[in-house]
Amino acid sequence: MKDLERMVVFTRVVQAKSFSAAARDLGTSKSRVSKAVTQLERSLGARLLNRTTRAMSLTEAGALLYERCAQLVEQLAEAKRVVGELQSGPRGVLRISAPVAFGTLHIAPALPEFLSRYREVKVDMAITDRLVDLADEGYDLAVRIAKEPAPNLVARRLACVNRKICATPEYFRRHGIPRKPADLERHNCLTYTYYPQDHWRLHGPGGEISVQVSGNLKLNDDEALSQAVLGGLGVALLPTFIVGRDLQAGRLQSVLSDYVPLERHIHAVYLPTPHLPAKVRAFIDYLLERIGPQPYWDLG
Repeated sequence: MKDLERMVVFTRVVQAKSFSAAARDLGTSKSRVSKAVTQLERSLGARLLNRTTRAMSLTEAGALLYERCAQLVEQLAEAKRVVGELQSGPRGVLRISAPVAFGTLHIAPALPEFLSRYREVKVDMAITDRLVDLADEGYDLAVRIAKEPAPNLVARRLACVNRKICATPEYFRRHGIPRKPADLERHNCLTYTYYPQDHWRLHGPGGEISVQVSGNLKLNDDEALSQAVLGGLGVALLPTFIVGRDLQAGRLQSVLSDYVPLERHIHAVYLPTPHLPAKVRAFIDYLLERIGPQPYWDLG
């Protein structure tokens, strides 16, 4: 790396035709420029410049090195320009990971407007419930639902996950409406594979409680679980970002409103960086604008 820096200095000296002029261009002292060239010569084991008090000329080795270094310096300047353009405005490929249900229902429908607004951005999105490794797999950001984000990532909170205990009105007409959490033990409670299946932890007026539940169906996808509930099979604990419209339309009915699951949040997460790419910042800001201070799926 030091030789690379010295090659840049050497190139500037040749182009400026003097150590003093090169020092001014580089914003440093003449002595540091001269030292860098001397150290490069020592590292390469070859004299690069013939220097007198009145003139400076390239040696054969110096001419060969300059020819290649000039191309390198030009490529470095071009790389810096390209990166600068990426940072100056949203552009380039944005790689995103999002969970299946939220990604399908809320991220994918948001993409057409985002891409129309930022025409120099392309999106490559993976919809998966697997926790991708942002660094190893080359993702710019991921949307994740959790109580707390991973400590090694930077997180922007997009929304709170609001879950409701719900079933169809017809189911409650046939089986009765639970008036207290213990009543759920007598209902067919459909469960989510990755949520505790034999008990639901709820926070109520008296603090946190655990309710024993059982049922004849468990699924590893909340959206699929909501379809079973809409079919009248039983009661489930479902996020409003999936069933908000069904609750608003009366297709589902929520119960035990004073008892809510322990809080979880939807975050946009990305790797720590001193310079967040403009495309990532623009997408997160766009999602916050679209979702709103109170998520649109919770508005009647």
